[in-house]
Amino acid sequence: MSGVGDLWDLLRNTGDIVEKAKSAQAGLAKLNAEGQAGAGLVTARVNGLGDLVGIEFDRSVVNPDDVELLSDLVIGAVADARRKSAELRSQAIAELTGGMDLSAFGLDMGNLM
Repeated sequence: MSGVGDLWDLLRNTGDIVEKAKSAQAGLAKLNAEGQAGAGLVTARVNGLGDLVGIEFDRSVVNPDDVELLSDLVIGAVADARRKSAELRSQAIAELTGGMDLSAFGLDMGNLM
């Protein structure tokens, strides 16, 4: 029953967890995840909170006659960066909760981040 005891300790220290979550959130805002598409023709940067913070294009992909290709590459690069950003958030939440999955208890740590 150590899982229940761990949960009780976690719930008893909710104030500490909220403060740690705020600190983790500030740290995540400073981290960047980089995603690419088209073998690096488009690079997107997303912070640890999932916000798009930058995008770069190789000059060869900026062709006014092929806007559709550029659009597809942007979507792919952003999706790749957002996936990596979500991994950063998951790691931060796991550190915050000691790896305990609280979703079974109806707790969504994602709301704290």
